[in-house]
Amino acid sequence: MREIYFAGGCFWGVEHFMKQIAGVCDTDTGFANGKDDLVKPTYEEVYTDTTGFAETVRVRFDEKRVGLRFLTRLFFHSIDPKSLNKQGEDEGTRYRTGVYYTCEEDLPILREVFDEVKREVGPIVVELEPLKAYYSASEWHQDYLDKHADGYCHLPLSLFKYAREAKPEVD
Repeated sequence: MREIYFAGGCFWGVEHFMKQIAGVCDTDTGFANGKDDLVKPTYEEVYTDTTGFAETVRVRFDEKRVGLRFLTRLFFHSIDPKSLNKQGEDEGTRYRTGVYYTCEEDLPILREVFDEVKREVGPIVVELEPLKAYYSASEWHQDYLDKHADGYCHLPLSLFKYAREAKPEVD
């Protein structure tokens, strides 16, 4: 089991999107890479945009079923990589985009995908950094769109179908 962390705007939609992909075993919504002095921030604190944390989804996946490259390419398909601190109607540094890794061995694959995206669309503002800190959000935020089918989501429904029908590739 491997893991990667994706920040792509509101974490409700990013989590729901990632859960549709074959080979993804577990997801968790939370907050990543904020100020070092803040311990376990609450949603209300992160919402003020003063903590430096980004809404992020931890994705655990079976590398025998789906590869990091494939997941990262799908992630880029779900965001606007040129939009700084804004995805859909959501604005603020907590909604910035980023890919945060825990294993140095993942960096070459991630850089390759980032370079491919830059060649396709030009300059991007998506962070690529090691994970410095991650705190799970409250249970209320976990699997939010499963619990609230009519809940707010910045992602179009067609993206969830796209993720469900994607044929996983292994690195």
